[in-house]
Amino acid sequence: MSHQGELNVAPAGLSLSGNPEEELGSSKLAAFERGQYKKQRSLWNNAFRQFRRHKLAMAGLFIFCFFVLAVLIGPAIYPEEIDEIDFMNTSAGFTWAHPLGTDSLGQDILARILYGGRISLAVGVTAAFVAIMLGTVVGAVSGFFGGATDGVLMRITDLFISLPQVPLLLLITFLFKDSLVELFDRKFDNGNLGVFVLIVLVISILSWMPTARLVRASFLSLKEKEFIEAARAIGATRNALMFKHILPNVLSPIIVAATLAVGASIITESVLSFLGLGFPSDVPTWGRMLFDAKDYIQFHPHEAMIPGMAIFLTVLSINYIGDGLRDALDPRKSQ
Repeated sequence: MSHQGELNVAPAGLSLSGNPEEELGSSKLAAFERGQYKKQRSLWNNAFRQFRRHKLAMAGLFIFCFFVLAVLIGPAIYPEEIDEIDFMNTSAGFTWAHPLGTDSLGQDILARILYGGRISLAVGVTAAFVAIMLGTVVGAVSGFFGGATDGVLMRITDLFISLPQVPLLLLITFLFKDSLVELFDRKFDNGNLGVFVLIVLVISILSWMPTARLVRASFLSLKEKEFIEAARAIGATRNALMFKHILPNVLSPIIVAATLAVGASIITESVLSFLGLGFPSDVPTWGRMLFDAKDYIQFHPHEAMIPGMAIFLTVLSINYIGDGLRDALDPRKSQ
């Protein structure tokens, strides 16, 4: 029986070329053009999409970026001297000449807020970075190798956790501050740099432990996964397993911990400066401004409220950013 008169009927979007791959590709292309297929998003694109939906996190990001830009470019736009004393204009209110008023020595508060914000934010970011790096290294080594290494490192971590942090922080700062100021003044002609290094080291050394425990738990969980066993089976080295296969999958909790650590470091530096153990009076950090204004809070409350609000808004915005990142990087909440 002849089949020459039969009709060849193909599904819509498929060609009759006889090549299945070409037919499948043309089908997908036609479906994509009709909007039936959605473009796949990467992990970070999906996280950013989730982060944008967090209104408080976006508000916190806006406020934090505002403070960062203000302290970076503000002193150039508002070139008022931070240490210009005017006894004829002490503790003045808000005026056009001094938008945020003056302190008990007649110094412009806005200029000091902008200048001191650089140091407060620099201390917070640097101390958080050092603490996160130290905690990540300890947690990664402990979780990956396990055994005796894990036992020793975790006992050291428990030892640091059990230390009374605030008294120890005050004691170390009190004992070594003058020595470091003298050393850096002699070596670099900048004694304030010694105070900066001391505060950063003290804060970071006393705040790396939560990150170490978090990273250790993640490493213990991930190193038993199938993809790690496969990488080990094909001959991957320990360094490759740790830094190429496991660590990228632990970045999400590390990023969240780093964000929250910045706010905690700013608070700690402010506490030290408020207690008179931080930067000297000629370096107007926000905590130091609170310390200088404490004796005048009943009569001129704006001197303490302005740096206090700067600390409050900055730390609050960082905490909201951390909450947004925690939700955005949680795969259970991805959409």
